[in-house]
Amino acid sequence: MAAYLEISKVGITFKPGAVPVLVDVDLQVARGEYIAIIGHSGCGKSTLLNIVAGLTRATTGGVVLDGREVNTPGPDRAVVFQNHSLLPWLTCRENVRLAVDQVFGRSKSRAERAAWVDENLELVRMTAHADKRPAEISGGMKQRIGIARALAMQPKVLLLDEPFGALDALTRAHLQDQVMEIHHRLGMTVLMITHDVDEAVLLSDRIVMMTNGPMATIGEIATVNLPRPRDRLALVENSNFIAARQKVMEFLYARHRNPAQAA
Repeated sequence: MAAYLEISKVGITFKPGAVPVLVDVDLQVARGEYIAIIGHSGCGKSTLLNIVAGLTRATTGGVVLDGREVNTPGPDRAVVFQNHSLLPWLTCRENVRLAVDQVFGRSKSRAERAAWVDENLELVRMTAHADKRPAEISGGMKQRIGIARALAMQPKVLLLDEPFGALDALTRAHLQDQVMEIHHRLGMTVLMITHDVDEAVLLSDRIVMMTNGPMATIGEIATVNLPRPRDRLALVENSNFIAARQKVMEFLYARHRNPAQAA
């Protein structure tokens, strides 16, 4: 059976004659799978995500989503960045509505679009703050709105680029739990960039470990054998959680100390 999302022999060089940033990246993702991509700074994680998003063109290879080649940005791939990117003069509801109108302006009535906006605000538990502007809410709330805006597009793949990286530990944990709940409820396909090993193990089905850049590629893929739904407190002493965490830590540590040893 063909993969839902297929990244095939992807490589990228930003300037002629320069050393490639990525080489021969191959990854097959099943529908509904949660993939975390982890690696040291400069290994091209965000570049790979941008290629899947259609924001950057690969120099070699390509990406196929649900049978169609990815060449440009599209609503079937919604991106949530570390920076929430909300329009400050619009309310939370209006920020989500902007995306809904863009994607469903011709296929849904005004009333249907309004109801769909409210449904996605409720999904991220932001209904009570819907009429506030970004300056009036916390960083975690802003990210909730960013996630609601992305989900409201009904994407085939949700792309998360370190979405919790700028948040405090408690807010990050709450949002991680909420993303797990949404993923379990909707069964969506997720590709997430992270620097946090515990976050990768907690959220994902597989962890893609990138080699050091330049000329980075996939060094190893670890399967996370943990049932869903997941309870972070119950996983603290879980042997599979500990083993997955140790596997990723050992890979990253080996790459940091001696990249050739981990090849």
